[in-house]
Amino acid sequence: MPRKSKITQAPPAAVKETLERLGRHIRTARVRRKLPQDRLARRIGVSRFVVADIEKGKPSTGIAAYLGALWALGLLEDMRAVADPDRDEEGKTLERARSPKTAGPPRKLSDEF
Repeated sequence: MPRKSKITQAPPAAVKETLERLGRHIRTARVRRKLPQDRLARRIGVSRFVVADIEKGKPSTGIAAYLGALWALGLLEDMRAVADPDRDEEGKTLERARSPKTAGPPRKLSDEF
């Protein structure tokens, strides 16, 4: 039997809250569309129990199942901005701090070929 990872057993509070919020949002979108769990499950190729786990925000449910539900509901486009390197201000700041401050002195070019 595979061991469960620590992140799925006891995720940090922020991760748990975000998964639960995502699950609630998926559920709300499904209910607004009057789409039963079993029909959503068939569309994404999982069981109704997986859809129930998604809607609960269960951390052990694979990300592909969450993304599949978003796709089936027409909401996948919003995920394209997640972890976009252009929006990573901290990463860009760290990268700039490691970059050389100047290009260095210009080198003299030789006329010899």
